[in-house]
Amino acid sequence: MAMARASSGFQYPERFYAAASYVGFDGSTSPTKALTSKFPKSTALLLYSLYHQASVGPCNIPEPSAWKIVEHSKWSSWNQLGNMSSTEAMRLFVKILEEEDPGWYSRASNSVEEPVIDVQMNHNSKVEPVTENGNSNPETKTIFSENGTQVGTQDKDIVIEGVGSVGVYDQWISPTVLGQRPKARYEHGAAVVQDKLYIYGGNHNGRYLSDLHVLDLRSWTWSKIEAKVEVESSIASTPCAGHSLVPWGNKLLSIAGHTKDPSESIQVKVFDLQTSMWSTLKTFGKAPVSRGGQSVTLVGRSLVIFGGQDAKRTLLNDLHILDLETMTWDEIDAVGVPPSPRSDHTAAVHVERYLLIFGGGSHATCYNDLHVLDLQTMEWSRPTQLGEIPTPRAGHAGVTVGENWFIVGGGDNKSGVSETIVLNMSTLAWSVVTSVQGRVPVASEGLSLVVSSNTGEDVLVSFGGYNGRYNNEVHVLKPSHKSTLQSKMIVNSIHDSVSAFPNVTNATQDVESELETGHEGKVWEIVMDNADPTKSKGDLISVLKAEKEELESSLSKEKLHTLQLKQELGEAESRNSDLYKELQSVRGQLASEQSRCFKLEVEVAELGQKLQTIGTLQKELELLQRQKAASEQAALNAKQRQSSGGVWGWLAGSPSSPNSDDEA
Repeated sequence: MAMARASSGFQYPERFYAAASYVGFDGSTSPTKALTSKFPKSTALLLYSLYHQASVGPCNIPEPSAWKIVEHSKWSSWNQLGNMSSTEAMRLFVKILEEEDPGWYSRASNSVEEPVIDVQMNHNSKVEPVTENGNSNPETKTIFSENGTQVGTQDKDIVIEGVGSVGVYDQWISPTVLGQRPKARYEHGAAVVQDKLYIYGGNHNGRYLSDLHVLDLRSWTWSKIEAKVEVESSIASTPCAGHSLVPWGNKLLSIAGHTKDPSESIQVKVFDLQTSMWSTLKTFGKAPVSRGGQSVTLVGRSLVIFGGQDAKRTLLNDLHILDLETMTWDEIDAVGVPPSPRSDHTAAVHVERYLLIFGGGSHATCYNDLHVLDLQTMEWSRPTQLGEIPTPRAGHAGVTVGENWFIVGGGDNKSGVSETIVLNMSTLAWSVVTSVQGRVPVASEGLSLVVSSNTGEDVLVSFGGYNGRYNNEVHVLKPSHKSTLQSKMIVNSIHDSVSAFPNVTNATQDVESELETGHEGKVWEIVMDNADPTKSKGDLISVLKAEKEELESSLSKEKLHTLQLKQELGEAESRNSDLYKELQSVRGQLASEQSRCFKLEVEVAELGQKLQTIGTLQKELELLQRQKAASEQAALNAKQRQSSGGVWGWLAGSPSSPNSDDEA
């Protein structure tokens, strides 16, 4: 077994520590100064809080004083992360750094030695032919995962003949490929045109790519395309990741994607397969805001774009359509409850009418919900899923084969998803196709998945992805799931399945917006490529008239209901206004009473003090009165003694008092 030394970047948590050291959390300088010198304040604050969430855990320190603006902002940003796990914080820290500074890893590698990992580059395990009844069976090839676990086997002689000759069903195998492989990457674009797989752009070690490679699915040979760019279309050569690559005749359309210097609106780049020339598609109308991680689905001759994440990392759930005949953008205000804002989800179209959205994630949460948009009525619904509901995931990839929607890979910020699952879009029932073991590329985030059919049988082809290291391997799977139902039966089945479940709508949403607001009276119509040519124009007109009458009736009812809701809302607002005025009046009266009570309390306190003073004065007065009475009594007694004279007066010859004479 041949071994090779492959370097594909630090795995977690080493990659996080390298990123943290790069932005200034190495102890050599103040991390706050280092962050604000490299990034905008909002980004620096987010990186600061994510670093502490990853290294310390949830915020449990006291809230600083509000006047300490910087410290309070740090605390608030960290506290808002709640109970986010350390692993999620690490992944989000590195993701934000790669978006803000795509070349950080190459610069950090100059001072940090990158670990070198032993990776099996040639998975062939030769087995001697087994002879039965004198016949020799063909030599087989065993496919191993990274940890040596056997994933599957295949006939060695079959693989080289092309993708349609794979003889193993429902099992991922790794074919032998020739030529120079593209650089390992994820979040790239992939598309198949005439048995050729085209890979464009992507993300490698935080750096956006702009190279274009092609894999011949008959000879299994890689080659790089030396693309040319029109002089006036310099934007067409801009490296990008998180974009969508859609085949369109003999051209490839690259829609949206993250770039180092993002534009204000979505850009559509065109690659001509005949001239090998990139150009920018000229569109009309208001283009959506630039984004990456969106879903782009080709429905008839229109592109349906949903969700994604803009250049400011704001998650989106808006819906736009680009008509490839008129090259005109139109924003759709669909009725019903749309999926929550998200990116890195998958989308598929069923029988050219139903758009299905599955999974995706926000900055710290992954989803496993399923939403359906009826492209005829432009109404969202969320039907009940049957079977074993898949686990939440983002960064997965999906393709449709008949009525079956195959979904591969993705992750939940902790680990990659090992199961390959399939959704029967007519019954909305999930099932597991196969599962892989170990850290293999088909259990990665940001991988690509396409379907090829060059011998009448469908084969899934995956490439790239990130699962702790960047991958550039090709894996194929031949599904045994086949579609046996007729289109009409499928339409009725999914229509019944979707309509059987209640669709919760926003009661205050104006239903007229789909037909009037922003569309100037135009009803959106997705052109169907699989329309039944046997229908006469008369039948079609009668059907359209009946649908129009039904829609007008529904619209009238919705208008009446909306009017009633508006009236109720107006009455509620009026009552609320009156209650608010009454509350303000009561608050004013309460404030006045509180002020009066305060004054009374002051007066009572003063009176209490005066009462204490009066008591003291009264005691003093009583004492003075007693003293005065005693003094007067003493004076009276003295006077009486003087008046009686006594023996001393007789001896002195003093006259006797009149009282004496009377008594005598």
